[in-house]
Amino acid sequence: MFVLTRSEEHRALARKLGASWAGEPDDRPPRKLDAAIDFTPVGETVPKALRALERGGRLVIAVIRKRDAIPPLDYADLLWDEKEVKSVANITRQDARDFLALAANIPVIPEVQEFPLVERTGS
Repeated sequence: MFVLTRSEEHRALARKLGASWAGEPDDRPPRKLDAAIDFTPVGETVPKALRALERGGRLVIAVIRKRDAIPPLDYADLLWDEKEVKSVANITRQDARDFLALAANIPVIPEVQEFPLVERTGS
């Protein structure tokens, strides 16, 4: 698993949790990717993710809304070679079950931090 994130703290956490490589958003992963998931709130990451994909790769945009527009995508540069872009606005309980089963096989090692309910509501 490869991770791109702005913060060195988050890159260190990604490596601690099992990422084989962690870089900054403008870095290129050590090899082309079969798939990528973009959780960012900004549109500028979409072309960067598409450039990192292998022929036939899939980019999943897993946010309900980007805070700024996705820049125009040059077909020949970014989408050629049968690359696919998929957006996910809603995730079902079955989607979560399927993901957790897959994550157990990778393995994804979650880090959990609990907060009292009063801290979440601001009361």
